[in-house]
Amino acid sequence: MQQRHHSSLDHMSPPSANNMEEEKKADEVATTTATTELLPSSPAKVLANFVAPYGPNVHVSKHPVLSHKLSILRSSSTSPSSFRQALREITFHLGYEATSTLSTKEIPITVPGTSHMDHIDATGSKLSDKVALIPILRSGLGMVDPMLELVGNATVHHIGMYRSKQCDGTLMPVQYYNRLPKTCDVDVAYVMDPLIATSATIISVVSILKRWGVPEIHVVSVIASKVGLSELLKYHPDVKVTIGTVDETLSEDGNLVPGLGDAGDRLFGTNEEDEEHLVHPSKRKRTMSMASEIES
Repeated sequence: MQQRHHSSLDHMSPPSANNMEEEKKADEVATTTATTELLPSSPAKVLANFVAPYGPNVHVSKHPVLSHKLSILRSSSTSPSSFRQALREITFHLGYEATSTLSTKEIPITVPGTSHMDHIDATGSKLSDKVALIPILRSGLGMVDPMLELVGNATVHHIGMYRSKQCDGTLMPVQYYNRLPKTCDVDVAYVMDPLIATSATIISVVSILKRWGVPEIHVVSVIASKVGLSELLKYHPDVKVTIGTVDETLSEDGNLVPGLGDAGDRLFGTNEEDEEHLVHPSKRKRTMSMASEIES
């Protein structure tokens, strides 16, 4: 009979379930540690809570898709129809971020069951804040529809502003249209203007809304200048701001560089012209006087 040779492996007992589980956990820890060492941390541009160095009330979106859409909006080759579409998509993204602080209340709802005959009682949510949208004419009109898709029950009140060049070269904001009701019954007002250059216009509009009696004001804009954003926060530090990006430079004429050109002209496919002639001379003097009082 052939004799069997026993190796040391024959005397080893099979691994227990506890030992196998411990080895599995050790392998997972080792793999996680190695992955953490090899992969860099997530870049700031994909973080939803990114805050610009202007304080907690300012949110600058760093979403890569929005950056892509901004390039389309800036490009000289973008047609008016494509410009309107890009502005609509960007506004929807920014509005989604800007409305994240709105209050809600619980409401009872019913949900259809799988049999399509039964209904299940559940609890839902409903926006409790009264919202007003304030587009600044005329380029702010391109931001109204996407905001209404987010807050369909919001009221819309238009304010028309243009910039008048003074003798000293400064640009003075002039109000030529105002459709605010006499009584303010809203909780939050969203001011919409694609561009914030010197911020003189947006500062004046915020002053008008404060005098109207709005408890909370939120500015939504696509591009702001660094100087203009700082000026807005200097005069109205309590105002919240949501923007797509910040341009570092302002031209001597008070325009953003690189900016995107005249937003109103590109939105509606019109030629650049001085809007001051649209205002009757008698009314022009009156609105300029009102603007002076607001600024003072």
